[in-house]
Amino acid sequence: MRRNWGARLRHLTLDGLRAVALENERLRVTVVTDKGGDVVEFLHKPTDTDLVWLSPQGLRDPRDHLLGAADDVAQFVDHYEGGWQEIFPNGGAPSEYRGARLGQHGEVAGLPWDCQVVADSEREVAIRLTVRTRRLPYRVDKTFRLAAGAPALEIESSATNESGLELHAMWGQHLVYGRPFLRPGATIRLPAGVTVIPHESAINPAGRRVAPGGPWTWPVVPAAGGGETDLSVVPEPGTPSDIVYLTGFSTGWYEISAEIGMRVEWDASVQPFLWLWHELGASTGYPWWGRVYTVGMEPFAGMPTDGLAAAVAGGTALALGPHETRTTRLRAEVLA
Repeated sequence: MRRNWGARLRHLTLDGLRAVALENERLRVTVVTDKGGDVVEFLHKPTDTDLVWLSPQGLRDPRDHLLGAADDVAQFVDHYEGGWQEIFPNGGAPSEYRGARLGQHGEVAGLPWDCQVVADSEREVAIRLTVRTRRLPYRVDKTFRLAAGAPALEIESSATNESGLELHAMWGQHLVYGRPFLRPGATIRLPAGVTVIPHESAINPAGRRVAPGGPWTWPVVPAAGGGETDLSVVPEPGTPSDIVYLTGFSTGWYEISAEIGMRVEWDASVQPFLWLWHELGASTGYPWWGRVYTVGMEPFAGMPTDGLAAAVAGGTALALGPHETRTTRLRAEVLA
């Protein structure tokens, strides 16, 4: 008999892809093991609120053949269903590192992961996912853990350099929020002393929200075109899209709140940056077509979103020694 109380697991298929749902009295979290270990559902059951953003294009199998030109951006974006992804070893734009060409946010977000159940009782459920990158000699392991009655998901990720050489990586948690949770006027809280570093240029032709330059002090910063903008308040649809990098975390945490909230805690010693991405409907070309209202708050090792080679050149990439393993933990808790 499949247990239907306390903490429980359910294996399922979504659009032809294998997935696992971790559930308790308060949460249901669905992980697509066949595609990146993506979290495509983070449902707060008492309020029937899903906190993750889901793309209008839906969940797509990255193994399906697409009749389009070869494109190192499209291999991620064309299969991006929203949700939450593990980003490793390249963050942002396609990049070339020591002869290996890496696509947008490549490689692990598009790969199938092996899945093992490591806990399955009414007190706690947990699954461990494992994948190896194909262009660099890395192994990534990720454990999702949910305890009975807890409003929080615990995630532990580790990256192992399986070579005898020192290698670099960008490593991020691509956490993105959308409706019905996200709405204009939602607020963002961060620790004191956080610094805002604007991206060097606008990320789309419609302009930008934050003036170039800086660094600035969170949360009120110079606005593009004059005046100021308060980054702690989620703006109305149609506001220009932008990305900024937040740093200076003594401890890694943030809260984003509307009618309910989410608190995320992470290891800022491994991932010292928080990428704050706004895509609010102003981008009317590929791939958003004006249909997207979402905010990403993404703990990262490395910046900017120009790829691994740029992070190495700027001294922000993560370095892993020969056969070294680095581990980071994240906790996502619903505040209600």
